Amino acid sequence: MSVRTRVAPSPTGDPHVGTAYIALFSLCMARKLGGQFVLRIEDTDRARSSERSERAIMDSLRWLGIDWDEGPDKGGPHGPYRQSERRELYVEHAGRLVTEGHAFRCFCSAERLSQLRAQQLEAKGKVGYDGHCLALAPAEAEARAAAGEPHVIRMRVPEAGQCAIDDQLRGKVEIAWDQVDMQVLLKADGMPTYHLAVVVDDHLMGITDVFRGEEWITSTPKHLLLYQYFGWEPPRYFHLPLLRNPDKSKLSKRKNPTSITFYERMGFMPEALLNYLGMMGWSMPDGEEKFSLDQMIEHFEPARVSLGGPVFDMEKLSWLNGRWIREELDPEGFARRMQTWALNASYLMPIIPLIQQRVERFSDVVGLTGHFLTGLPSLSEASFAHKKHSPEDIKKTLQFVVWRLDAHDDWRAEPLKQTLTGLAEGMGIGVRDMLFPVFVSISGQPVSTPMYETLEILGPDLSRARLRHGLAALGGVSKKQAKRLEKQYRELQT
Repeated sequence: MSVRTRVAPSPTGDPHVGTAYIALFSLCMARKLGGQFVLRIEDTDRARSSERSERAIMDSLRWLGIDWDEGPDKGGPHGPYRQSERRELYVEHAGRLVTEGHAFRCFCSAERLSQLRAQQLEAKGKVGYDGHCLALAPAEAEARAAAGEPHVIRMRVPEAGQCAIDDQLRGKVEIAWDQVDMQVLLKADGMPTYHLAVVVDDHLMGITDVFRGEEWITSTPKHLLLYQYFGWEPPRYFHLPLLRNPDKSKLSKRKNPTSITFYERMGFMPEALLNYLGMMGWSMPDGEEKFSLDQMIEHFEPARVSLGGPVFDMEKLSWLNGRWIREELDPEGFARRMQTWALNASYLMPIIPLIQQRVERFSDVVGLTGHFLTGLPSLSEASFAHKKHSPEDIKKTLQFVVWRLDAHDDWRAEPLKQTLTGLAEGMGIGVRDMLFPVFVSISGQPVSTPMYETLEILGPDLSRARLRHGLAALGGVSKKQAKRLEKQYRELQT
């Protein structure tokens, strides 16, 4: 049987380096063994999924040099490759589980479930569904469903015993069934949860080997149980170690830039970033740290995967990128890469209208556009000195801007202006005062090119990274401060 692997990102935000990390290992496994690599878009979260995010994911993976054999843009014999287009399949399979007694209809209201959770937390016991609707007679449940009463479909779970997981990297892992919740499989709106969709899709798409992060180990019993209920052979699971921040916590954008496009805008070579992601969980037989995708595929063996917690270190990535620049690019290649990175018409043309009226000599351009052609500006607390506002006031404003823009999807100048103007009004301060720390964080100067247009050109990833960089220059926000500011921010939202 041919090996088939997949990566299945959710298009709900910026393209994450964790997606590329999983895609890289999945691709290497497929290419090494002459199999197929599939891209599937898991967009069942209709409120948060977007076409922009889907395009960004595919563009970022291709920029890195990762391509797929089947996917939403290529088609294939197992399509469609977007979960939102496979809804009928999930409804059909959920109904089959109910009919065969492996799942049941649950009519519990959100209020009851919220109250149940609060009681369980107060009692410091197990938190999870209590099986309230398990006792409903099938005929009654079907009648209530036919009458249109809102409900979900949950899976039945054994009450005793252990689930044995044959992890291809970790060996046998056992999890007690009484630690596994009666998972919702089909939501009240008829859309599947991840757990049903991933099993149905992996089976129907013929996926034989699944690489995913170790955080999914605790969900694996649910998936194996569903395979058992359907009478299907499960794939082999490879749970890769999580990418971590320097403090060993799970890699997150609050502590480390996580978007692939951030690294593209910072001027990293795609080959170097892909090389670094490979280093995070794998090593070459000779220990050489610099290797190409083709070299990784040639030497790829799952046995060489390291289970230690790989720390995503920007300094190490920069060192590796420097090696690629020095060792792989001749002067002509260096010039071409620079031109592709930022000195190209498509990037420069939107900048020209922002500076042309202020230019008297072409030599003025460098000073006016430096913030478009750099990574993170050099900042200190002194950079934010203001005659009217204290550093704490500045820090509060900047933190509120970060939170507001983290939740903002439409990264065009006018919508950005509307959301930041609304924030200033809500805070009861002038727009100019609110934008002061934004100007400093984004450009390194209190005055710069028009800010909303500048944010649009830089893009969400680099803009957010610079704003967080500004917060760090102000000393950062402690947990105690964050708790206090979050309360004020929530009050602002109401």
